[in-house]
Amino acid sequence: MATRNRQPRAFGYLRVSTDQQVDSGLGLDAQREAVEQTAARLGLPLAAQFTDAGLSGALDLESRPNLFALVQGLKRGDVLIVAKRDRLGRDLVGVAMIERQIIRKGARIVSAAGEGTEGTDAGAMMQRQILDVFAEYERRLIGQRTKAALQAKRSRGERAGNLPFGYQLAADGQKLEPCEAEQAALAILEELRAAGYSLRQIAAELNRRGFTTRRGSPWRFQYVAALAA
Repeated sequence: MATRNRQPRAFGYLRVSTDQQVDSGLGLDAQREAVEQTAARLGLPLAAQFTDAGLSGALDLESRPNLFALVQGLKRGDVLIVAKRDRLGRDLVGVAMIERQIIRKGARIVSAAGEGTEGTDAGAMMQRQILDVFAEYERRLIGQRTKAALQAKRSRGERAGNLPFGYQLAADGQKLEPCEAEQAALAILEELRAAGYSLRQIAAELNRRGFTTRRGSPWRFQYVAALAA
């Protein structure tokens, strides 16, 4: 009886990507405010807000520790609030799997921006699916443009912003040249990724082989994710 009468709760989820500190003009502070306002509008107590900062929307649920913990803790009737639906992710299949797990728990997702998340009819479901498709398309488009711009600079031997992993400054302090150790780590990363290793498994294997990050610290799955995106 106590479970049936339990007051539903709201939980916020915030995320910014690895490539943009503020993705689509929506920073953490703005997301937090949108979540709080939506919880108040729904008349639900905001139990907690979970943040995955610096993680790409292309990552799966297991690779985003705070979203994973949030989903695991949801109970029937609870509501997961996001400022925009693409905060859940920018991978069509990944977002669908996340939503399915939440629905199985008897909980639901609400976007502060609406986006068809407050309805269960066919039209609302179609709107959500269309938004997920465009979120993935936008992620891929941004990635292609960024990659093309960086490759153009590297082909001219120019430095492009921060030193890309796998390269170092030449003696003249201007041109880029391959860094042997980092190139070797990248080759292993790509090989393991192609073989189906998870991000955590790749990090563990790089550490086992004696590789460190540029800062000299052990590899973690978040850094692998940033390079594999």
